Amino acid sequence: MIRVALAFLLTAMVAGQTTAQETRPTLDKIKGAGAITLGFREASIPFSFLDKDKKPAGYSVDLCLRVVAAVQQRLSLKDLKVNWVPETPSTRVPDLVRGMIDLECGSTTITFTRMEQVDFSFLTFVDGASLLSTTVSKIARVGDLGGKRVGVIPGTSTQQALDAALRKSLVNAQVVEVSEHAEGLAALEKGALDAYASDRALLAGLTLKAKEPDKLQLSNEYYSYEPYALMVRRGDTAFRVEVNRALASLYRSGEIAPIFEKWFGPAMRSSPLIQSLFLLQSLPE
Repeated sequence: MIRVALAFLLTAMVAGQTTAQETRPTLDKIKGAGAITLGFREASIPFSFLDKDKKPAGYSVDLCLRVVAAVQQRLSLKDLKVNWVPETPSTRVPDLVRGMIDLECGSTTITFTRMEQVDFSFLTFVDGASLLSTTVSKIARVGDLGGKRVGVIPGTSTQQALDAALRKSLVNAQVVEVSEHAEGLAALEKGALDAYASDRALLAGLTLKAKEPDKLQLSNEYYSYEPYALMVRRGDTAFRVEVNRALASLYRSGEIAPIFEKWFGPAMRSSPLIQSLFLLQSLPE
């Protein structure tokens, strides 16, 4: 009898701990706090970065602010405070899982590995991995990286794609791990790297921050497919629906056009790939 009682007590304690660790549904959390917490990147230009006034800005940030407005209206809140939390490639997923942020507004690629831990919104952008190199290195493609030093952020889809591309090209390069895009750019400018690997739109954004952009060159080669989306907690269907509803409304109404052109220019928005992205996700209400 004592053993049965002890077993019951232990089961109850474990169940209590599990319940305590469960993350509160995001919409309930937002409504109760009167605030939403958004994760952003500090140097992922033009998607998510700190502007000259040290405030979060960028394409993904603008999309998230539209989501915030839609959630505020859906929850009938007079005011909704926005809290911003800077994220890195290594912290964005665990912070979301733990409930430290409610929505990640960065430059994150959808992968099956990440889907084991988090969920994603509708697509927000499509890109591919490429190379930013110094002009003196004369690197135009992955095949030119033999014996060269190429930087990449570890644990990213870019790193996986770069490793695969190097194997496919039978190229032996010195791969150097960096923690953030700004570190990769600084290493290029100091001559510590010959090339830096990331998504091409991000690399183009880095050239805007370069001290001497004429000493850098952006490759025209893509060696991966990178579909971007906003990250939400896994299994929180109600919140994910509201995020997707806000995005679909933007795409369907055409209000996405000025936001996109603000960060990428009209030429890129007119590409068939981007037009298809918005059209196929313009779900009706």
